[in-house]
Amino acid sequence: MARVTFNEDLCKGCKLCVAVCPKKIVKIAEDRINNKGYHPATVEEMDKCIGCAFCAMMCPDVVIEVEK
Repeated sequence: MARVTFNEDLCKGCKLCVAVCPKKIVKIAEDRINNKGYHPATVEEMDKCIGCAFCAMMCPDVVIEVEK
């Protein structure tokens, strides 16, 4: 199982990671706001992550880390 972590305080909620996730488990956290005033991205159902790292490669701000 892979593990995805986000530096939520640096995320600007651009949704690029959401668009490229083949499993559709990356979502924007509508229930919280980070220090920059954005809704950060997060992973729901981490057990479904395949560790492809498409989200991390697409992130323009390098806030995503994928561990296999």
